[in-house]
Formats: sequence, structure tokens, C-alpha cells
Amino acid sequence: MMSPVSNWVLITGGSRGIGAATALRCAAAGWDVAINYARDAAAADALAGQVRALGRRAVTLQADVADEDQVATMFERLDAQGGRLAGLVNNAGIVAPVARLEVMTTERWRRLFEVNVLGTLRCCQQAARRMSTRHGGAGGAIVNLSSRAAEFGSAGIYVDYAATKGAVDTLTKGLARELIGEGIRVNGVRPGIIETDIHAASGMGAAAAAAASTIPIQRLGRAEEVAEAIAWLLSEAASYTVGALLDVAGGR
Repeated sequence: MMSPVSNWVLITGGSRGIGAATALRCAAAGWDVAINYARDAAAADALAGQVRALGRRAVTLQADVADEDQVATMFERLDAQGGRLAGLVNNAGIVAPVARLEVMTTERWRRLFEVNVLGTLRCCQQAARRMSTRHGGAGGAIVNLSSRAAEFGSAGIYVDYAATKGAVDTLTKGLARELIGEGIRVNGVRPGIIETDIHAASGMGAAAAAAASTIPIQRLGRAEEVAEAIAWLLSEAASYTVGALLDVAGGR
């Protein structure tokens, strides 16, 4: 008897935080999981072990999504695993230290846009080439991780980061309309303030914790709660959901 074809979901920035929670949630839902990471091979390998313990295949794929060649190689390495790419979660993203616009550098802007915007574009492009029925694919689903910062603008904190996420929102809406006729559903998730270590990278760790009282639900979110939304958008249960931006933000 032939073994079933693997349905892979590729999660960028998948070794920690929301990405790691999504990997485990997808594995529990029956996906085989490709875990992209930029630097922390040990964390990615440990997570892959957890996925395999759930009875699913796992592969770790090192790549900086800001590098076009590395992204292309990552997808080629996944192709070599057999099965088909049926899901993509564009979770890789960075912030920069808290700053006002007038002191920001062009180098900072370039790095933010290379990872958060161009990285997402590159991965969507590679996925579309594989998933689209126009190219002989069997369809699939893409979920882009944005942020509530895209709407609020993050004044006095990091308006440049917010601008990158605004671009991701626009990409999500446009690409959803471009690809739905080819069997690919594209949607986005916009987390609010979630308990992950990304806040420490921007110097907002203490401020993020203190912000809990300003959120209607009166607490920070958990990575697992965001992962639930992502897994739903990847699933057939969301078959009529196209171009949506789902806020997971406790009412914020």
C-alpha cells in the first residue's frame, strides 16, 4: 500500500515564540512541519524532536529570509523531502530598539524592510510557484503574520516596524485576490502584545508587561493563542476565508 503524501507547512522564524507554538499546533492537526530558523539550530532541532514525538515528519531549514538566494535554497531543500508544500506561515520578523523617527538610520530601515516585507514577499513567491494550480500545483494556504502595530502606528516606539507590518497587510489583501483563483487562500493574523522574547529585543520588555492593564482582556496574549488562529486559517475549516486580517489582541 502506498504511503500518504506528506502535506508540509513551512513556518519561517519557526524555532521560538509564535513560530514554535504554531509548529506544535500544526503537527497536532496532522501537518508535517518544516521549521525555518536564522541562527538557533539547537532550538530548531529540539522543536523538530517535539514534532516527531507527535507522529509527524519534521525538517529544519536554515535561511535568512532577507537573502534571496537562501530563501530559494530553503524551498529547494524542502522539495527534496518529498510530499508537497500545502501551507506557508510567514512568521519571521524583527523589531529594532525603541526610537523616534528623527534618530533612526537608513541601515535600520533597510534591515527591517528586508526581513519583514521583502522576506515575506520572497517566501510568498516561492510558495505560489509550488502551490498554484496555474503551475501544476494542488493549491494551499498562506498565513502572513502582521501586528496590531500596523493599525496603531507605534508612535514614539517604532513607526518603521509598524510601517513594515502595514505593508504586510496590503500584500495579504492583494495577494489573496490574485491567488484565490489558483487554489491558494491568503490571510493574515495580527497579534497584539504577546508574551514572547521579541519585546526584549526592542527594549520594551518591562513596558510590554505593564501594558496588560490597558488591554480590555487585562492580560498579555500567549503564543499558543495566536497559533490556534494560524492553524484555523490553514485548515479547510477556513475554506471561505480569503484576504482576512484576523486580530488576536485581547480587544486592543
